[in-house]
Amino acid sequence: MSLYEILGTLETGFIFGIVALGAYLTFQVLDFPDLTIEGSFPLGAAVAATLMVGGDWNPWLATLAGGVAGFAAGFLTALLNVRFKILHILAGILVAISLYSINLRIMSGPNKPLLQVDSVFDSFDWVGLPGYIINPIILGVIVLVFKLALDAFLSTGWGISMRAAGANPAMAEANGVNVGNMKLFGVGAANAMTAISGALFAQIFGASDAYMGIGVIIIGLASVIVGMSVLPSRTIFLATLACVIGATLYRFAVALALNADFLGFQASDVQVITAVLVMIALIVKQSGSLRKIFGKRGS
Repeated sequence: MSLYEILGTLETGFIFGIVALGAYLTFQVLDFPDLTIEGSFPLGAAVAATLMVGGDWNPWLATLAGGVAGFAAGFLTALLNVRFKILHILAGILVAISLYSINLRIMSGPNKPLLQVDSVFDSFDWVGLPGYIINPIILGVIVLVFKLALDAFLSTGWGISMRAAGANPAMAEANGVNVGNMKLFGVGAANAMTAISGALFAQIFGASDAYMGIGVIIIGLASVIVGMSVLPSRTIFLATLACVIGATLYRFAVALALNADFLGFQASDVQVITAVLVMIALIVKQSGSLRKIFGKRGS
């Protein structure tokens, strides 16, 4: 891989690191299998792109607006589950399907190009470095901010209540924690992060597309699983760090597989590569070690 390809992979890894943090919040902290992110990722991109192109919004404010839209999508999914007792997986599917049509409405078509529109990355042109160098640095700082903010939140009283609601809802309720409210806020926050990452993704690649959310749930889960396998931890700080590392390692694994000519992979094989990586990570995690898979030496 060339330096340009390495930095590009790192760039994408940091973007999906934010998605992984959102997946960690729902799947690991709240124990809420949320499929909404398949729709909230392109929702954030669609809202940001439309505001930047049609409304001439500041790219930072447009990206934040995309996050607000993502929060609303996640909040709706949790509301369907908490208030109307719809199974969480089904609620996420229903909202994600609805968001596909909503995204088409927002963009007035299947995509929205961001040609000759200033992005958040253009705010740092004064540094004088080329985009392929400065963009990964900017995204690294952004994902670090999200990681530290999530660490700080989960250490507050509200965050501890949310962790208790996910670990043991009955016990949390008995101790006065409103589990429903924890789900409403937690799933909303996770989708806000996902939507912001979608908005950043669109600005990096120059367009928002209604289909860009396909497979995002797998990427988020793969990042969490790979990260937890590489860096198992009982602390919040290391757990969120593992999510970011997992997203980066996942993107490098995919890039290396696609660049390994002897394997014969093509760009269309990304989903297969993802599935294999997730299966390997799950097997290793469940088995505890590779030795347990193949048997102890000498047995």
